[in-house]
Amino acid sequence: MTKEFDLAALLAERGAERYELHARHLNHQLPRMLHTIGFDKVYERAEGAHFWDADGNDYLDMLAGFAVMGLGRHHPVVRKALHDVLDASLADLTRFDCPPLPGLLAEKLLSYSPHLDRVFFGNSGTEAVETALKFARYATGRQRILYCTHAFHGLTAGSLSVNGEDGFRKGFAPLLPDTAIALGDLDALARELRKGDVAALIVEPVQGKGVHEAPPGYLLAAQELLHRHKALLIADEVQTGLGRTGKFYAYQHEDGVEPDLVCVAKALSGGYVPVGATLGKDWIFQKVYSSMDRVQVHSASFGSNAQAMAAGLAVLSVMENEEIVANAAAVGERLKSRLAELVDRYELLADVRGRGLMIGIEFGRPRSLRLRSRWTMLQAARKGLFAQMVVVPLLQRHRILTQVSGDHLEVIKLIPPLIIDTDDADRFVDAFTEVMEDAHNGGGLMWDFGKTLVKQAVANR
Repeated sequence: MTKEFDLAALLAERGAERYELHARHLNHQLPRMLHTIGFDKVYERAEGAHFWDADGNDYLDMLAGFAVMGLGRHHPVVRKALHDVLDASLADLTRFDCPPLPGLLAEKLLSYSPHLDRVFFGNSGTEAVETALKFARYATGRQRILYCTHAFHGLTAGSLSVNGEDGFRKGFAPLLPDTAIALGDLDALARELRKGDVAALIVEPVQGKGVHEAPPGYLLAAQELLHRHKALLIADEVQTGLGRTGKFYAYQHEDGVEPDLVCVAKALSGGYVPVGATLGKDWIFQKVYSSMDRVQVHSASFGSNAQAMAAGLAVLSVMENEEIVANAAAVGERLKSRLAELVDRYELLADVRGRGLMIGIEFGRPRSLRLRSRWTMLQAARKGLFAQMVVVPLLQRHRILTQVSGDHLEVIKLIPPLIIDTDDADRFVDAFTEVMEDAHNGGGLMWDFGKTLVKQAVANR
């Protein structure tokens, strides 16, 4: 007799094997890395912007699953929407009908960007970018895409071609024939456009790696240059969209910017069902889907599934009813301003920047000889180790989850759930201040851990 599947029983029986299972069957370097930096925690449950371990200790989430958990974990409205759609037993993914939920979600998404007309639904941020690249190439009849150095647009082959991080690209060539230019460099953009083969420029209004914002006026000037040369502007809002920066889209911080294509994902999922969306102008979609023969020229097997669409509609409803974007702007400003006050106080702290609840904390070479010698030791082993030294005590001592902003960067990126309140923000600043005080006073545990990281970095060479 076949045993009935019981998820709760399975987790109770084998949940303790989590790290061993990953080491044996998945990416074996993940548990190794987590053990090395002391992140091998076991979280029992989560709600909103907090986790709890088996002992009932509360952890503050300042990472939000890399910005996926915009509403935090297990928002009751999103949970109810998913229960409702499952209970409805819809005839989903027949592929030969037009169900209402995708149309309703598209309509709602487009209301936040009235200059755009149509939406394609995929399953992730990288799929949204892949869609934008394909549509831009087909609509313009050109092949080359421009992207910015240090950009991150995804890791599938097409999006990797416009990824500005060499560490991700290494070993996967040849990629698509695209060209990197510096964020904010209008002269480089104009020079490439004069070659006549550019389909589009793809840009994150605030780059995730290092949290670098496009200079004031850059997006509008770039848009005008692109359109003058019959090329398109693609805004990658996978991480910055849906309120992250204190506007619904980050490009909306600059008046007059109206991208031809916009990519969103992450927070649209409600943290439950993978989803990606590419919004675009009608004429672009008309070219791609130019006849009934081309009706399936670009599609996704799980795109527009009912669960993802229901989650997306619930997310947008919560954002409006609970004024999530305004909260991100207000709490983000408090968090950023309090952190900025520490820059003059601590010589290891170089800069605090960002918008809304996307904040970068950058560390730099200190002035005093005592601290400078320690800093130099870390830099010689591997750039980025000091930021990791800060991240670890934030978790171990203060139960706050953060991470560095990218490989070989001395930057911590704060991308918490957009629902955090002022108490959460103050909790982070107080903990961060204590960690910085410890670092500047030569706190033994912190610098001892730095020596461990140095040994690990040398061993990995």
